[in-house]
Amino acid sequence: MSEPWSCLPLPLADDVAAGWAPVFPEGVPGWLLEDASISAEIIAQAMARSPFLRQTLERQPEQVRTLLESRLLSEPTTPEYLQSRCTEYLVDVSDEPGLHAALRRFRREAQFRIIWRDLMRWADLHETIAATSAFAEVCIQGALDWLHESACEQFGTPWGKDPVSGAEAPQSLIVIGMGKLGGCELNVSSDIDLIFAFPGKGETRGGSRSLDNQQFFIRLGQRLIQALDQITADGFVFRVDMRLRPYGQSGALALSFAALETYYQDQGRDWERYAMVKSRVVAGDPKAGQVLMESLRPFVYRRYIDFSAFESLRSMKAMISREVRRQGLENNIKLGSGGIREIEFVVQAFQLIRGGRDRELQQRELLIILKELEALELLPSQVVKELRDAYVFLRNLEHALQGMEDKQTQLLPEDKLSQARVALIMGFDDWSSCLQVLMQHREKVATHFANIIATEEDEEGAQTSLDEGWFELWLAEVDEDSDTQWLEKNGYEDPSGSLGLLSSLRDSRTVQTMQTQGRKRLNQFMPVLLEALTEVDNPSETLSRVLQLVEAILRRTAYMVLLLENPGARTQLVKLCSESPWIARQLAETPLLLDELLNAESLYSPPAREELQDDLRQQMLRISYDDLENQMESLRHFKKAHSLRVAASELKGTLPLMKVSDYLTWIAEVVLDHVVDVAFANLVARHGHPGRNDDATSETDFAVIGYGKLGGIELGYTSDLDLVFVHNADPDLATDGDKPIDNAVFYTRLGQRIVHILNAQTPSGQLYDVDMRLRPSGNSGLLVSTLQAFEKYQRNDAWTWEHQALARARGVAGCRETVAAFESVRHNILCQSRGKDKLRQEVVEMREKMRANLGTPESRREELFHIKHDAGGIVDMEFMVQYLMLAWSEDHPELTQWSDNIRQMEELGRAGVLPVEDAEKLREVYIALRSSIHRRALQNLNSQVAGDAFTEERRYIQSVWKKIMVV
Repeated sequence: MSEPWSCLPLPLADDVAAGWAPVFPEGVPGWLLEDASISAEIIAQAMARSPFLRQTLERQPEQVRTLLESRLLSEPTTPEYLQSRCTEYLVDVSDEPGLHAALRRFRREAQFRIIWRDLMRWADLHETIAATSAFAEVCIQGALDWLHESACEQFGTPWGKDPVSGAEAPQSLIVIGMGKLGGCELNVSSDIDLIFAFPGKGETRGGSRSLDNQQFFIRLGQRLIQALDQITADGFVFRVDMRLRPYGQSGALALSFAALETYYQDQGRDWERYAMVKSRVVAGDPKAGQVLMESLRPFVYRRYIDFSAFESLRSMKAMISREVRRQGLENNIKLGSGGIREIEFVVQAFQLIRGGRDRELQQRELLIILKELEALELLPSQVVKELRDAYVFLRNLEHALQGMEDKQTQLLPEDKLSQARVALIMGFDDWSSCLQVLMQHREKVATHFANIIATEEDEEGAQTSLDEGWFELWLAEVDEDSDTQWLEKNGYEDPSGSLGLLSSLRDSRTVQTMQTQGRKRLNQFMPVLLEALTEVDNPSETLSRVLQLVEAILRRTAYMVLLLENPGARTQLVKLCSESPWIARQLAETPLLLDELLNAESLYSPPAREELQDDLRQQMLRISYDDLENQMESLRHFKKAHSLRVAASELKGTLPLMKVSDYLTWIAEVVLDHVVDVAFANLVARHGHPGRNDDATSETDFAVIGYGKLGGIELGYTSDLDLVFVHNADPDLATDGDKPIDNAVFYTRLGQRIVHILNAQTPSGQLYDVDMRLRPSGNSGLLVSTLQAFEKYQRNDAWTWEHQALARARGVAGCRETVAAFESVRHNILCQSRGKDKLRQEVVEMREKMRANLGTPESRREELFHIKHDAGGIVDMEFMVQYLMLAWSEDHPELTQWSDNIRQMEELGRAGVLPVEDAEKLREVYIALRSSIHRRALQNLNSQVAGDAFTEERRYIQSVWKKIMVV
């Protein structure tokens, strides 16, 4: 008499023979053979096909017996049968742990039945996927019913407007099944994708305390997930995936109908349309669920023929293809070329494109849609047949792979025993025959897919040389450890920090709500950017800076196209942001500056003052003076663009400090000249020209006096402007327009208009921060003084510190004659006779007062040194120079010709007021300290350095201070 396994292929026969006795130590039990369809040979066939079936027979024989008593394995598994069995399992549940245990025991029974019938080919594909889907539904509904009742006992029943009747009524959680569950096509070992919804706002009633409806349903949803997903001693029911809900993991677990509708209408993305094609209410109130699904239908199915669906599906397929290649998943029958996913893409592409017009396509089951595509003549009959045959074959193969071990997998086996099992299940004599048919199906699917939805990989020539790892990194297609290793391998000094930044950007609301075209550009740009960052020494730090710009252009993705299409500009961007966070911030605040990166030659060659004037004039020719808004915006861009060029040149080393300050000062002067012209023209248009005794109207008689760093030609990148306004017109005269005003009022308004243009915050920021406190009488004085009043104040009322400030003042914009008149006044004031001892005392007292207010506190001087304000710093040198200027200009009037410290030092040396060696040494130290401040400004750092910095320079400055200021 032959053994039950004798007809099996040799490796499987040996396997079953070895396992037979442990499963049936006393022989096959009679209850197992009561079904006429089951014999010892059939049992051997089942054990050969699936170790899962064998293990269940060995470990839970009583549960198998109970299963057979409820319905023979030879009878089909219907939704009604599964519902009755679920009810029996849950009928005596009294607590949550009991619910968990009952559901898991039910799963073992159902899985045994479904897998047995499928692998033995007693069930066709339709029965298997329908039974698996129905099993999931009855588990979800059964668990939800029990948990909802329990939650209502604890918190009361949620009430709100009924979406069907509109009346106040109790509400229930609506569970939407996505993917294969929604399409009634669930695998025999699959996770389930769910979305939780509830009808609307309201509160619970009848509980010990009321809860907001959303909070109630979130808590209920959490318990439902645990009931299904949590692994206990009895296993689990289904792995639950909630990531398809709005905003993914960061979104609320349960949303109202209105919130869902609003989200999909306003922010829903193409891949979410794709996911929603198969969405279906699988638990909860079916009538309320139907209302919800009808409200979401317009998002999924557009009224017009929507060919944009091809693009999004191409992108999704490209992502999957990269994953396949990265992980070597060519043997994955779902994701690999010619696999199940490509068939799904083909079918769902037609649904998304034409579903709004052809309502027959608004169904969920793939095989049904294929029939409709043939009937609508959207696909040839032969193509439909080949896709249908391939789909059935691949799904059956998928169940064979999963049913062997009751594990979710789509990978073809590599070991001989598993290959023999699959061949047996699929009806082949050997693995090679099975593989040959599989390859034929996959080739046909791949061909049809390519003909219908060609991917863009070959079209994106610019990206062909880019390692796919960068795409996987940006799109989060691999695990965090792999991403970290990838960044570390490519030189990122802080891979974890960089990953966090990328994740924050990717999950940000702005990115999540981008339109299709913008998201596509972002997904093209980010991998290219991440690769470009490897060319600098600090890619992680640079990434944090560049992301400021990326965030700024998320709604203006044309800038991404600019950087994608211009590798040179991309290189400059990464290089400059690597070297300067200040530049990175400027680019983020004004992305239009990216245009400056297109031409490296001009980027590193800032124009001199005359060229600046011509450049600004040409830019402003198209904007009328009365279009103040556009004038202000253009001026801001002009200033930022040229400041960027200066900074780039300084970083490259082509501009020394003195030239940097020259260029930044020239930019300010050119801007101020134009601002005066615009403001003057605006007022003249309204009030006419100011009256003049000679009746001329060609000049403004107005001058802008620069003090401080502007006057001293020492502007930095972030310097404000210390300004004083003077005019040389007769204040008793009036303007000559239709609405005349006194000259004094005219010039006051002129000053106000200038300050407004400079100070105002526009979309492009502020032009300059203006400080007017150095005018006569400070903030309490007139905004604009006549030159005569200015001179009188300087002679009679000014403090010594105001004369010190005057030493660094010069005319920077406005009427040439008025500027020249000011220079004469300045010269005369500086050359006044002064008592040196009294002057020295007043200067020292002011210096000590400033140091006390602005310098480093004594308790911290060992750890910090303020380059400007501490003893031995820049201000000490400035005060020494100003003292010497005021003390010796009477004897050496040539000292007044300069307003900047460097040339004043040189002139003091030539005049013999300072020893030449001290003048030269002070000049060197002064440049060194200012250079440090400049460099730190480009790093967004202040003027405080370590307490032991510049020790020699400070010692020298203090020694000169003692010689000059301490007598």
